[in-house]
Amino acid sequence: MDGPLLAIAVEPAPFDPLQSLFAWHTTLAAALGDLPAAESHFIGRVRPTAAGGEALTALELEHYPGMTETQLHTLASAAAARHGATAVLVRHRVGRVLPGESIVLVAVAANRRGPALRCCQELLEALKHEAPFWKREWLAAGRSSWVQGNTPL
Repeated sequence: MDGPLLAIAVEPAPFDPLQSLFAWHTTLAAALGDLPAAESHFIGRVRPTAAGGEALTALELEHYPGMTETQLHTLASAAAARHGATAVLVRHRVGRVLPGESIVLVAVAANRRGPALRCCQELLEALKHEAPFWKREWLAAGRSSWVQGNTPL
């Protein structure tokens, strides 16, 4: 294997993160002969309230097709190289996402827990700050507004 195995997907429809992990494990086991010793996962879901505390009916994510996937691949590849990760999975929703629905799944496999955990954390922050997604909050009151900046850790 010349570099980490990367699985990157921008998803226009809801996905089940646990089914995604199962499929990823199947792919990794087939490609590597066995699963790496350590994994770190993060599943992010849409909150029921907007940044201002009002009830949220949906979060809408816009992106540039092609450019977004390329940037996600670049971010995942760079983080994996820095931490010596064996494999990285990123699934990120676009379009209208309802409260409680999964918006992002990041999984990192490595030979030790430290690299897996650090790579996952770094990649999550990179996705938050460097990935080309634009978010609009749709409020229960019928208004919407574009999200300015990022949410704190």
